Amino acid sequence: MELRNIDATLAVSPQMQPDELAALADKGFAAVICNRPDGEEPGQPPLDEMRRAAQEAGLAFHHIPVAGGVFPPAAVEAFGAIRRGTQGKVLAYCRTGTRAATLDALANVRRLSVADRIANAKAAGYDLSALAERMAATE
Repeated sequence: MELRNIDATLAVSPQMQPDELAALADKGFAAVICNRPDGEEPGQPPLDEMRRAAQEAGLAFHHIPVAGGVFPPAAVEAFGAIRRGTQGKVLAYCRTGTRAATLDALANVRRLSVADRIANAKAAGYDLSALAERMAATE
């Protein structure tokens, strides 16, 4: 399990496995967000299996699939709503963690500057500088 902290309440990760979700609950996480379309690539655990494993671990499970570098406003809004509405830490995952980090930066639930959002993502290993102009629209 490779967790990358964006802030104290959000971590992002590459693809999780069902058997890893119980450990998230032990680390204080309350919710999981999957940002991958189901069946995006061979070998990806089925969404139903991930949802079941999360629920068995006592974690809320949310699915906000995005693909092709497109981040529709509805997906950004849904991500932000989950972040604002979750009591406890959230783990968001996709194939590499980039989509999850991007959705968080665009949702901007903590009302951070563009520079701070880019710095937080960079500290976690993601370069979101190309999205600076779009992020500026959320300040």
